Amino acid sequence: MEYVRFVFAAFMALAAGSALATDAVGKLRHFVASARSAEGEFQQTVIGESGRPPQRMAGKFAFSRPGKFRWEYESPYPQLLVGDGNKLWSWDHDLNQVTVRPLGNALGATPAAILFGQGELERDFALAEGAANGTDEAGLELVWVEARPRVPANAENGGGGFQLIRFGFSGASLQRMVLHDSFGQTTVVAFSRLRLNPQLDPGIFHFEAPAGADILGDPSPP
Repeated sequence: MEYVRFVFAAFMALAAGSALATDAVGKLRHFVASARSAEGEFQQTVIGESGRPPQRMAGKFAFSRPGKFRWEYESPYPQLLVGDGNKLWSWDHDLNQVTVRPLGNALGATPAAILFGQGELERDFALAEGAANGTDEAGLELVWVEARPRVPANAENGGGGFQLIRFGFSGASLQRMVLHDSFGQTTVVAFSRLRLNPQLDPGIFHFEAPAGADILGDPSPP
C-alpha cells in the first residue's frame, strides 16, 4: 500500500517574476474555488532515495466536492480508493482486502484535502510561488505553486508524512502535482484528459465490498 500515499521559463526580472508568482498562486486558489467536480486520467511516478527504479502507475479519477472521490489504479495492478463523503474505502485487488476509516481522519493535511476537501485551502496550507517555473520534459510551459502544511504532517494527524506539495499549471489547467514526503520519496502525478465540473454519476462514489473480501475497519454508516 506504500505506493498509494496517496498529485511546473526561467526567472524573469524581479517585478515580472513577482507578477508571475502571484498569478500562479491565484491559479490554485481559482481551481480550488471553482472546480466543484472533475474527472480525468493520471500517471504516477514514485521516486525513492535508495536508487531503486521508479514505481510507475496509471489510472483514472473523479471527484465531487466535498469529500467524494474515486481514484482508480489500472496498471500495473488494480487498486481502488473511494471517498463517499463520510468514509474512505481502499480495496487491494490482489489481497481482496478492504480497509475503511473515517474520511476526515484520512484526509488530514494531504494533497487529497486540497483536491477533494472542503476548499479551505489556506487554513491548512501556506502557499508560495514555485522555485522552478519553466518547460517540463513534455514541453509544457508550467508555473508552480508550493503548498506546505501549516501543522507538520505525520501519520498521527493524517498527514501521511507530506512536507511539501507542488502544483504545476499550464494556463488555467492543472497539469502536475509533485509530493515530497518525510521518507525521502518524491511522487509525481501527471494529469491528462482533465474535465472540470462535469455531471458525474453519484454511484461512482459508492463502494460495495467484493464478495469474500476481508474488511478492516468499521463499514457501518456513520
